[in-house]
Amino acid sequence: MSNSSSIRHFLLLALADTRQLQLLHFCLLLGISLAALLGNGLIISAVACGHHLHTPMFFFLLNLALSDLGSICTTVPKAMHNSLWGTRNISYTGCSAQLFFFLFFISAEFSLLTIMSYDRYVSICKPLHYGTLLGSRACAHMAAAAWPSAFLNALLHTANTFSLPLCHGNALGQFFCEIPHILKLSCSKSYFREFGLVVASACLSFTCFLFIVFSYVQIFRAVLRIPSEHGRHKAFSTCLPHLAVLSLFFSTAAIAHLKPSSISSPSLDLALSFLYSVVPPALNPLIYSLRNQELKAEPVNEGLHSQ
Repeated sequence: MSNSSSIRHFLLLALADTRQLQLLHFCLLLGISLAALLGNGLIISAVACGHHLHTPMFFFLLNLALSDLGSICTTVPKAMHNSLWGTRNISYTGCSAQLFFFLFFISAEFSLLTIMSYDRYVSICKPLHYGTLLGSRACAHMAAAAWPSAFLNALLHTANTFSLPLCHGNALGQFFCEIPHILKLSCSKSYFREFGLVVASACLSFTCFLFIVFSYVQIFRAVLRIPSEHGRHKAFSTCLPHLAVLSLFFSTAAIAHLKPSSISSPSLDLALSFLYSVVPPALNPLIYSLRNQELKAEPVNEGLHSQ
């Protein structure tokens, strides 16, 4: 019986069995990663260089683009390497690093999406206090809270997961290192510690989800009270990109992790994991750029002063 100390590498799930499909997957991943790098890179450059974009909304969008870049650069390069060379190997150290950085960027993205919902709430429901509630110092504090908390969450999960003895081989049923698939290799009852961490993280995530729902309930109530149709359209348009990104983030992650085990299969699991780990970082810049003119507008004030 082997344990984690004797494991030098893991075997990731192969994206395809034939050489032609492996090359096809490599080209697909290359195209998606280049689109993500270009889109998020342009957002970061535009916000950093454009002084008229130095607003709270674009500040958080820059941070979101950084998390998207980090997320896709964590999982895709190794998958591309394995597809190109027809291998499945990832070193023990590489797997732990991949798990840590993926958790770090995904946790940061969720925190940033929650903060961005607060930005939209203040912009629409409390426009007269926007500059006070979301000043440069307040934005910096919120971003400073998002990134270290994501780092701590990733560190705790990674350290706990790789402290468990592994005795059920080294083959992972995923194309990148992910906690549930590593836990399947464990032969220790102490995996309940990781279960406890997962429950705690799930409770925190659910709290953030409730905050987002509450924010948008208040936003929709405020928008519906705007007498001008143009004002309502302008208010909704500033929320649409954020709502679209939220929907993409939550729907893909929920389907991948909450689907019934009765319909689970390696090919379906692979497709769903691809959807929530690779597709959102590439689509998020496109979603925001489609509403670029509305995003450049000042916080929506029309029709709200009468509230």
